[in-house]
Amino acid sequence: MKQSPSSTILEPARHIPVVVSCDVLVAGGGIAGVAAALAASRLGVSVCLVEKTCALGGLATLGNVTVWLPLCDGRGRQVSGGLAEELLKLSVADLERDHPAPGFQGIPACWQDGGDLEQRQGNRYLARFNPSSYLLALEGLLVANGVQLLYDTRACAVLRQDRTITHLVVENKSGRSAVACKMIVDATGDADICFLAGEQTESLDTNVLCGWFYSLVEGDLHLHAMTRAFSPYAAREGAAGPFFRGDDAAEVTAQVLGSRALIREKIADLRARDPASDVQLILPPTIPTFRMTRRLVGEYSLGEVDAHRWFEDTVGLTGDWRKPGPVYAFPMRSLCAVVNTNLLAAGRCMSADTTAWDVTRAIPGCAVTGEAAGTAAALAVLRGVSNARALAVEVIQQQLRSQGALLEPDLVKSAEQQDE
Repeated sequence: MKQSPSSTILEPARHIPVVVSCDVLVAGGGIAGVAAALAASRLGVSVCLVEKTCALGGLATLGNVTVWLPLCDGRGRQVSGGLAEELLKLSVADLERDHPAPGFQGIPACWQDGGDLEQRQGNRYLARFNPSSYLLALEGLLVANGVQLLYDTRACAVLRQDRTITHLVVENKSGRSAVACKMIVDATGDADICFLAGEQTESLDTNVLCGWFYSLVEGDLHLHAMTRAFSPYAAREGAAGPFFRGDDAAEVTAQVLGSRALIREKIADLRARDPASDVQLILPPTIPTFRMTRRLVGEYSLGEVDAHRWFEDTVGLTGDWRKPGPVYAFPMRSLCAVVNTNLLAAGRCMSADTTAWDVTRAIPGCAVTGEAAGTAAALAVLRGVSNARALAVEVIQQQLRSQGALLEPDLVKSAEQQDE
């Protein structure tokens, strides 16, 4: 139940220090934020990444959602490259062999160099990783590339001059301070920066209980992908309540408590079924496990009708992790804020409606849009403009291609379109 304050107080005005000044500020350290920060830093601009927890990876690591979903279309064609592929390979770089019970699985042989092309049609290009190893690997990668990290830091407000964000006000153990920036990427997963900056957003109250966790049984580690049924269209029909919204403090807490109650029930059931074994709970999720919470409503919201559609401002591609066939192109318009000229959104808070949100929120889409947003932000800084829309999309596309991104119109076409 949403709690309403019975009274209000007036917080006195105060001077707050500007503790960091950077070219590109990335808010959120999930896969989208990691990709954005890495892409921008590699282009030679200064980057600061603000993360409310004390680790990178978001749901992939702290939420134990340990499947690097496919970079292919399910019919043998790779459609996502660049940082999406680099970060997938990093996730299993230290995996010497597969471990089925905990769900650690390397890249299928057919998708490795020299692999069987025909076998790719029946085996998707994915991996299943150790979240603890991946957490450390992501952190090491960003530090090695010169990204300044601010952990345990929450965004509180934005300061603007006309339509440009000049500072992000944050709070952490040092108190309240500000980060000055030229460009900013919202990779919070919940469109927190877009909301604070006055952009139009859409919020959903259809999230269900969910909590992936591990158990240890007689020395063997097992992954349990526990979730209530959810709707691919972010609706309540076809899903199992209770339902929660991700932009309300009380409901976030209720979702966490309810999900942990399910974990307790599952552990009790495992112990009851096998009383002779010592079943121990290992590594429950340490962040709320929401799928779709709040997103930017941009100039264009990607939808299911856009499957197999090429846009002139395409900056990345992704397949549909749920089924073979569909390929989605990401238009730059869906990453650009409307009110604020120097704000971009990446990952699950980009502009996509409920018919495509379940695709765009997945790890490949987060990596692809993160790289696109970080690249565009860096290019804007290097060209001395504070408006990402002022960049010719051909410049962004050329740079992304040079980084290994797959941006070919033919990859978006369906089998029927290719036969025409």
